[in-house]
Amino acid sequence: MTHKDGIVATIALALSTLAMAGVVGSGAYAQAAGVEARGVQALSNAVMETVCPEAHANRAADAQLLAVATQVNP
Repeated sequence: MTHKDGIVATIALALSTLAMAGVVGSGAYAQAAGVEARGVQALSNAVMETVCPEAHANRAADAQLLAVATQVNP
């Protein structure tokens, strides 16, 4: 019975590897990761604004300074 279990486990591993390769290759994984990253950023911004509103206002100013700095120092 253990020999059959090994064969079934090997086939299951191969099929799951192919399924994961299909998901990653289709671009669905990258799209989902991007949506998740934007969601986490929005959540952290909301928490920061709630906990420390003055830091949130300064963060917007820091973003503008960073944008100007990248234009000055390419």
